[in-house]
Amino acid sequence: MRQKFRIAVAAGIIAALGGTAFAARDAVKDEGKAAAPPREAPAGAPAAPQVPVAEVITRSIAPAIEFTGFLAAPRTVELRSRAGGAVEAVSVPEGGLVRKGQLLFQIDPRPFQVALDTATANLRQAEVLASQAQADLDRAERLVATGAVSRKAYDDAVSARRARQAQVQSAQAAVAAARLDLSYARITAPISGRVDRVLVTEGNLVSGGAAGAATLLTTIVSIDPLHVYFDIDEATYLAAVRGARPDAKANAPAMPVEVGLATDEGFPYKGVLDFVGNRIDRSTGTIRARAVVPNPDGQLAPGLFARVRLSTGAARQTILIDDQAVGADQGRSYVLVVGPDSQAQYRPIEPGPVVDGLRVVHGGLQAGEKIIIKGLVRPGMTVAPRIVPMQQAAPALAGPSGEAGAQEAGR
Repeated sequence: MRQKFRIAVAAGIIAALGGTAFAARDAVKDEGKAAAPPREAPAGAPAAPQVPVAEVITRSIAPAIEFTGFLAAPRTVELRSRAGGAVEAVSVPEGGLVRKGQLLFQIDPRPFQVALDTATANLRQAEVLASQAQADLDRAERLVATGAVSRKAYDDAVSARRARQAQVQSAQAAVAAARLDLSYARITAPISGRVDRVLVTEGNLVSGGAAGAATLLTTIVSIDPLHVYFDIDEATYLAAVRGARPDAKANAPAMPVEVGLATDEGFPYKGVLDFVGNRIDRSTGTIRARAVVPNPDGQLAPGLFARVRLSTGAARQTILIDDQAVGADQGRSYVLVVGPDSQAQYRPIEPGPVVDGLRVVHGGLQAGEKIIIKGLVRPGMTVAPRIVPMQQAAPALAGPSGEAGAQEAGR
């Protein structure tokens, strides 16, 4: 009996302990459910990142291709002395501008003046002798008819007059030559342009005569306008330039050309294409072309490196974006477009060149779309757009007639 009582007490204790454990477990579960936040808004979740977003720019841009070239003077003169002698005066503004006909060097004119005076005296003597010969001939003509003068004497008078006339002509030529030599003592600028440094100073003797023997005094290059030489590839020549030669069509407008120097932003100098070579260089696959650029203020100098942009078509609407917005994915370019639900959408694009600080986009974007400029954003993420202007520091695009120039895609 006592044994059965012990067993019953033990069973009751075990049952009581089991009920307490189950109750504690249920209480813990209920408490966890009450403390946990709802799934829709988990506690501590990050907010949508704020990123700069800008609307794409649409502008009228004329397609063009960029080349590299150099500036050259249309006319270059090596100024040499045509008369020998001592340099008496030098009035060359070294490195400055000179006008056509401006006196630059003066050679001692006294020897040439003496030669001119001698030739003039010889001419007067020849004229006197020619006058005497003419008088003798007139007398012989009157006497030969009466028989007082033989026919031979008359013929001798005719020959003497002709000889004296030839002497007069020779003396006249000598005077002209002496006067020309005297004019060579004044060395003037044959063209207008910029003069180089002086190679011969006062007091030095210079040699005249032929170009090879004459002393080089200085050089002059014309500066307005200037020529720009550059090489066009075969594909561009066949596609755009072949039919636009200056002599291809009567009254056809010249192809516009824009030029920029190494330190220029953009292409501030405007010109036109005026020459295309007559054959393709087989070793390079290019053809030489030339443009004429006005240079009224003389800021451009021959020999400078030049960036040339050749317009190849009419202006068309083109989309421009900030280059920071362009990403690369396995060789393809893309941007992130902000959709109506503020989600970042992956968009492949066909990028072109950079024009005045903005990237030209030839395909993949439409006018009015907004793109993410920068930020650590993945496609599909929800963002908080912060609207900013697309072009903050780049200069405004402007072409020769209010249209901007752009480089052709694929160059």
